[in-house]
Amino acid sequence: MPMSDYVRRVRAKMGNEFLLMPSVTALVFDEQRRVLLVRPSHRDNVWVAPGGAVDPDEQPQDAVVREVWEETGLLVEPTELRGVFGGPEYRVWYANGDEVGYMMAVYECRATGGALKADGDEIGEARYFSAGELRSITLSRWARIIVPEMMAVRGPVLPRVTWRPSTNH
Repeated sequence: MPMSDYVRRVRAKMGNEFLLMPSVTALVFDEQRRVLLVRPSHRDNVWVAPGGAVDPDEQPQDAVVREVWEETGLLVEPTELRGVFGGPEYRVWYANGDEVGYMMAVYECRATGGALKADGDEIGEARYFSAGELRSITLSRWARIIVPEMMAVRGPVLPRVTWRPSTNH
């Protein structure tokens, strides 16, 4: 999906400066525990898990269902919140100069309907990959962190805490 009206209005006021954006990512697994990945049209041979920004007043679980539908033609049901991620690895610089830091809620989902087909606009290709096949493709920086670990373990994944106070209270 192209830039939302909300983001367009915010960008009109703040230009290309850093914007923290709530987002969702879907880990859709098939019966063989292969994970669904998509190749964005604007990125040659780089794969990511489907997802995108949460719209104003939208529930994150609705956003993940909407994003998967828009990008892949699959209707999904979120079955588990696997983790929430953010930080420098989730910062993206776009060709137009926009800088975005994503705070990403990652949901495990199961397909309940639809037919797998890349949207042909934002997404050039969509397919399932086994854990072994991940080694032969290029994942985005953030997908390299999330996807292999989420395939290897079940249940919530809590990133290691790195913040420590600099002084005593």
